[in-house]
Amino acid sequence: MTTGPVAMTQPAAPGNGASSSAPAADSQAPDQLRRIGLLGGAFDPPHRAHQALAHAAIEQLQLDELRLLPTGDAWHKARTLTPAEHRLAMARLAFAALPQAVVDDRELRRAGPTYTVDTLRELAAEHPGTTLLLVVGADQALAFDRWREPEAITRLATICVARRPPDESGDVPPAAPSAAPCYPIPGGHWLALDMAPIPLSATAIRQRLEKGQGADELLDPAVARYIAQHHLYATPR
Repeated sequence: MTTGPVAMTQPAAPGNGASSSAPAADSQAPDQLRRIGLLGGAFDPPHRAHQALAHAAIEQLQLDELRLLPTGDAWHKARTLTPAEHRLAMARLAFAALPQAVVDDRELRRAGPTYTVDTLRELAAEHPGTTLLLVVGADQALAFDRWREPEAITRLATICVARRPPDESGDVPPAAPSAAPCYPIPGGHWLALDMAPIPLSATAIRQRLEKGQGADELLDPAVARYIAQHHLYATPR
């Protein structure tokens, strides 16, 4: 799945739930009434803005469940991603405090390039009648016509756009004007997530860590500990 947006509102206080690679077992709502959100990304590493986006999506879209989908073979990424087992472990730690969060590893297990439309088809078959909502960033929405089967995606899910500003690293390209955004989404139907920006990117965090600079304030403490324990993003000496 394409990389998730990363400039969001500050997350609320953690709850008591835990994320998992399996669907939540205690949900009682029938599929016809359930709302499942999808948020994909490299999560390399997952950081505070990812957490803020997840919380905002759950609250504003009234989600029963939010699937966090670490990217598998990312056809759109020029760089080599951190090994899947580390990104999956960090995602589970980052979203463990959100009861509705489910870290779904299907794209990591899928052979070959991973595409959003394939994931949506799988979830639609697994949960017939469920309302699926796909959360994307403004930069992704601007390039939506270059996704695989964009018309099929809009038939399977409602597109929810989280707009964000560019940051100093250049990792986040400018979005369409917030007053009148024009995204190449088939049918022109999409929902907006209303958020104050946090200009933060995984690229900037990796760069700081590669230079030996701290980034603990930008990460969940459990994620920061995991990175330190496994010596991730450190430049070999």
